[in-house]
Amino acid sequence: MSSAAAPVERRVARPNGWWGMAVFVATEATLFGTLIGSYFYLRFHAVEWPPAGVPKPHLTLPLVLTGVLVLTSLPVSFALSSARRSRVGRAQAALLLALLVQAGYLGMQLHLYLHDLHVFSPRDTAYASIYFTLLGAHHLHVLLAVLLEAWFILRLASGVTRYRLVGLQATAFYVYFVNVLAIVVVGVQLSAAA
Repeated sequence: MSSAAAPVERRVARPNGWWGMAVFVATEATLFGTLIGSYFYLRFHAVEWPPAGVPKPHLTLPLVLTGVLVLTSLPVSFALSSARRSRVGRAQAALLLALLVQAGYLGMQLHLYLHDLHVFSPRDTAYASIYFTLLGAHHLHVLLAVLLEAWFILRLASGVTRYRLVGLQATAFYVYFVNVLAIVVVGVQLSAAA
């Protein structure tokens, strides 16, 4: 009989940075849940939605922009995979691609946002108020994703460390959240067109 014991596999917990991002995402999901709940509460208590004088949202451009934003999950995932294999150049290039597409999305969305501000004001109606609040909050989240990616493009220039890998993993988690959130926000926004 052999006295050697079989190796025991240890369960490894997720890093604190990942949990920090998970808690942050949970609070942001709660914020958006509240905004979306407010949107539908106001909608179901309004006689006309959107109110007279406010144009119904267009369908095509928001759907295309959202589709393009959601596709940025692919280069972010590739960047994380590349960083795990210490392929810094590939990780940086993938993050740069995601960043450029997200920046283009954000630029176009801000252009549309400013156009809408010239057509109707957030002070005019409950619809306008929740519309601009919901979209503005989402745009800020996309901006944060862009800034996080820019930070990691710079940080990876000096190599991959365990700390940076955890940060990149948390950033990828956040980008995935923002992209899922984009689908929800555009769905809410376009529900007024129905």
